[in-house]
Amino acid sequence: MHIHFIGVGGTAMGSVAIACTMQGHTVTGSDGPLYPPMSTVLDEAGITRYEGYSAERLRELTPDLIVVGNAISRGNPELECVLTDRLPMTSMAEFVGKYLISRNTSIVCCGTHGKTTTSSMAAWLLAHAGRDPGFLIGGVPGNFTVGCRPVPEHIHDSHAGVFVSEGDEYDTAFFDKRSKFVHYRPTIAIINNIEFDHADIFNSLEEIIRSFTHMVRIIPQHGVLLVNADDANALRAAEQAPCPTETVGTNPDATWRLIDIEEDGATTRWTLLRDGSEYGKFSLPMPGEHNIRNASMAIAATTHAGLSAAEQASALMAFRAPKRRLEEIAQWNGCTVIDDFAHHPTAIAKTIQALHQRFPGSRLHVVFEPRSNTTTRNFFQDELATCFAGATTVCIGPVNRPERYSEDERLDTARLLRDLSNLNVDAHALHPDRAQDRTWGQDIVTLLRERVTSGDVIAVLSNGDVGGLRTMLSAQS
Repeated sequence: MHIHFIGVGGTAMGSVAIACTMQGHTVTGSDGPLYPPMSTVLDEAGITRYEGYSAERLRELTPDLIVVGNAISRGNPELECVLTDRLPMTSMAEFVGKYLISRNTSIVCCGTHGKTTTSSMAAWLLAHAGRDPGFLIGGVPGNFTVGCRPVPEHIHDSHAGVFVSEGDEYDTAFFDKRSKFVHYRPTIAIINNIEFDHADIFNSLEEIIRSFTHMVRIIPQHGVLLVNADDANALRAAEQAPCPTETVGTNPDATWRLIDIEEDGATTRWTLLRDGSEYGKFSLPMPGEHNIRNASMAIAATTHAGLSAAEQASALMAFRAPKRRLEEIAQWNGCTVIDDFAHHPTAIAKTIQALHQRFPGSRLHVVFEPRSNTTTRNFFQDELATCFAGATTVCIGPVNRPERYSEDERLDTARLLRDLSNLNVDAHALHPDRAQDRTWGQDIVTLLRERVTSGDVIAVLSNGDVGGLRTMLSAQS
């Protein structure tokens, strides 16, 4: 089959396109200008890609199926051609559900935080045990060379395969506003946690919980729902589950209970009870209680897929975190530079806690770029003033694309600076006008150079480019 991807340069779209080549399909794609590493990865996979969008070219290609990316909207020339000519069209999530997951056991890892790490862990536990799972992971997994791969052909559609998905609650496409995870039809579903996020598509926490309940409703009766025992919102979403529900957490009543947690630098150890009896002792080469919660979810899920505690314990010791999850990227002026994806107050607080575990006694300098559709607005104005507890220095970058919001709606970084200073934090905020300069990271370099000493830690928290700061710190290391 010839499959064409409109918006092939997106991380998930590109990964799925590559998985299609593994299945033997002919794959083409179009997007705006692409740069390494995505351009290189697509080229190495043998995908013919085009810069820019052309209705005429699409008609000449005559693909059998067209996958429309989440970022593609009306007015795109190729999309308008698809609609005018009534060409076969699908979304990425629907394609994954139909052609990659199909009739295999579907493990779907959902939640506001931790879904990339949890899905990476679940896929790795299965792979280490020789189960050869298919998977779709939104980030760049540390134990695999690709973010998506199909179940091997000899077991695909036989019910014998397992496919692990990162269950994103974001909407599917311009024509399908359901959350992506609905298309993955979980056999085993994980709800790690639920908080307000994605302010561009959800108006309230209630809307987000409702979206999770839609996913819960389609779990088969023989399936299982794994839910955070310590998260009230996750428990609410699980209330009407049509399948067995098991809880995971530190709550004494949890089905899977975490006890005897020991933090030792970059390693965390714990014991996991199942229904009150010891299931196993585990060690994870990652700091932070949130990461052993992720791991415990992956353990519970893969237990239902047939793995033993011994297999899981062995695999976890060899687990490598996805890119941009507490990732050490450079040494700069005697400091360790850590890159992390944290862009929500809860995630920021947990990241800071994990860094203090990993680097006990080190001073921590945090750089945060308000970039997500939630943190660029003032929904978390107060929470952002308190989540940096434990940091010596906090540098707030300019709000990304501030012109999207009115002044009353936008995050007020001047107020955030005042609030942090009132908490005796050495806080700094770049002027909003600096957002127009793509090299504003140089301002942060100047601030840091005046404050850091050898042995300190610099944490760069953003899902964007941070004004080129990462490259600057790496180049000068």
